[in-house]
Amino acid sequence: MLINSCSAPRKSAPEVKATSVVFYNVENLFDTINNQGERDFEFSPESPKKWNTERYNKKLNDISHVLMDVDTVGEPGLIGMAEIEDQAVLNDLVRTKRMAPVHYKIIHEESPDYRGIDVALLYRPDIFKEISHTVIGIHFKDDPDYHTRDILYAKLLSGKHDTLNVFVNHWPSRLGGLEKSQPKRVFVASVLRAQVDSLLAINPRTKIIIMGDMNDEPENKSLFDVLKAIPGTDGTLHSLLYQASMQGKGTYYFRGNWNMLDNLVVSHDLLTAKSGWSTVPASGMVFHEKWMEYHNKQGEMAPNRTYGGPNYYGGISDHFPVYFILHR
Repeated sequence: MLINSCSAPRKSAPEVKATSVVFYNVENLFDTINNQGERDFEFSPESPKKWNTERYNKKLNDISHVLMDVDTVGEPGLIGMAEIEDQAVLNDLVRTKRMAPVHYKIIHEESPDYRGIDVALLYRPDIFKEISHTVIGIHFKDDPDYHTRDILYAKLLSGKHDTLNVFVNHWPSRLGGLEKSQPKRVFVASVLRAQVDSLLAINPRTKIIIMGDMNDEPENKSLFDVLKAIPGTDGTLHSLLYQASMQGKGTYYFRGNWNMLDNLVVSHDLLTAKSGWSTVPASGMVFHEKWMEYHNKQGEMAPNRTYGGPNYYGGISDHFPVYFILHR
């Protein structure tokens, strides 16, 4: 009997026509290992928080649940993250049961942040390929001892010619009050705007995605006046969450008010592109389900956080994620 050793031609995977871009501040995703010389004792079994393997694994699985349930067009193509400790926790996250089948690739660099937290970008390798990445350091001349998160910049290719330039951000906090802390975020916005301008000077049709926890809302000075991320289709950068913010929606609940601290911004060509990936104005969405929420005795709803000081609440994050859909 003759056996045909030639296998049938392998069918190529169908082209993905739509995918989501997600950003999520995951509220201090630390492992349980107290690394010497690192700022992570707070998240160790010996600390007042009593952070342990059970709690860590629950948080990993909950985050993966959120990310894989964000929308109805399949697993997200791009995921920006804030408040992650290091590459190790990202490795653990992408190996969870929900995320492992997607084989996400990780882009991450250590940041000088005083809390020991970084930003990162995950991407689907069946849709995107990394061309390059780098970090944009933030150095305050008037406060050289203040260390914050770098901006992570990644250049990705989809198909043969469609290039996306992605910036992942986590700007300085509002510690000390909105007005007192504002100059630091304004400065970071100016650094980012300079990077955007350098890309647009080379090619005005550059496709740019800016995501992150800016600790400011779309209407605040840093985003509206300095970064110049405005709603609609005028200008070179467009806020996808401006209208939602004006409607009182937000990602972070503080003292009875919703704040749209997590932002999504795209360049003009992503709204007008005739080929490759594109999106539409005001397409930014805040994602939350009942199981991600906390309701107090007054019926007020907020993100169900992991900790409040040393108290373990068992939630996922003190932020809700934001997302939008890319089509081609």
